[in-house]
Formats: sequence, C-alpha cells, structure tokens
Amino acid sequence: MISVYQLKSKFQNILRPLTNYLASAGITANHVTISAFVMSAIVGFVIYEFAPQNNIALLILPVSLFIRMALNAIDGMLAREHGQKTRLGAILNELGDVLSDTIIYAPFLVVLGVGQYITLTVISLSIISETVGIMGIQIGADRRYDGPMGKSDRAFWFSVIAILEVSFKLSTSVINVLAGIIIVLLIFTIFNRIKKALEFKPAEDK
Repeated sequence: MISVYQLKSKFQNILRPLTNYLASAGITANHVTISAFVMSAIVGFVIYEFAPQNNIALLILPVSLFIRMALNAIDGMLAREHGQKTRLGAILNELGDVLSDTIIYAPFLVVLGVGQYITLTVISLSIISETVGIMGIQIGADRRYDGPMGKSDRAFWFSVIAILEVSFKLSTSVINVLAGIIIVLLIFTIFNRIKKALEFKPAEDK
C-alpha cells in the first residue's frame, strides 16, 4: 500500500550531511530522540492553549511534524551509521514516538471539536498500530512500518487537516469525516502490518 514511509531513503540522503555533522559534534541518537519528544510536548501545549483563540496557531503542527520526521530520521542514522545503537535508545525511540503522537494529536483533535470517542479511537489505534509494528520483531520478523496510515502518513494527513482548517475553517462534520477516514486507514494499517509480519521470511529461509 502507498505510504509516505516509502520516501524515507531519499529523505535520509538529504539529511545525511547534517547527521554526520551532529555525530562529529558529539550529539548522540538519544539526544535527538529526547529533543523530538520535548518539542512534541511543547507543540501539544501550544495547540491546546492558543489554537482555540486563534487557529493560526495550528500551523505550528505541520512545521513541527516535519521537523520531528527529520529528527526521527537523524536519530536512526546516528544509531545505525555511527555505532550508537543501544538498548536504551531502542526503548526511547519506540516510546518517544507513541508519547509524541499522543501529546500532539489529542490536543489537536480536541481543539478541532472532534468528539471524545473519535479522539480516543484515533489515539488508541495509533498506539496499537505501532505496537503491532514492534511485535514483528517478537515473532522473528522485522519491525513493520507499513501503511497506509503509519507514523509518517499520520504526520502528513494531520498537517493537511491543520492547513485546511486555517485556510477554510472546516465544519465539525467535515473534520469528523476526515477523522473517520483516518480511523479506517489505521485499522487497515494494523491488519496490513500483521499480514506482512506473518509473511516475513528471514534471509536464510528464502
């Protein structure tokens, strides 16, 4: 299925010179991971506190999500390409992504007037999709990032909604429909990741 994640390698190539510079400056993958979470917490607070009075504050979302995607790519390259892989880093990376999604998207959906059950469903399914992705490792497969509503896809679509809201002031019904589409795609993502993990065969078995 089509996913923004498929652009990851090209995005990494663009960021590699910056990654190499950060490594030479003594910046570690864990530093970057923690910075991404702190930024997400600040963004969630700004949206919740300021967007209800002035929806222009919602534009912090697409900007911050793009930066967060860059930071996620950088911490991965620091870990893999600069010998910084650690067990703590793996935990921080996965936990940081789930917490960051929650702390950004929950305030965003609340501010848009999405019903609490829809908000809880979006957040819950996002967490489940990432948990299922991690479970691939537990059954001898690889970490699954399949879409159509993976982490990068969520960042893209929530950014689009934020821009549309600022530009056109979407009605509550339209926002709920968009949230409903995200829910459906999250469900597809969960089953797609399970399917791909079960189909995975280690290199020696191929």
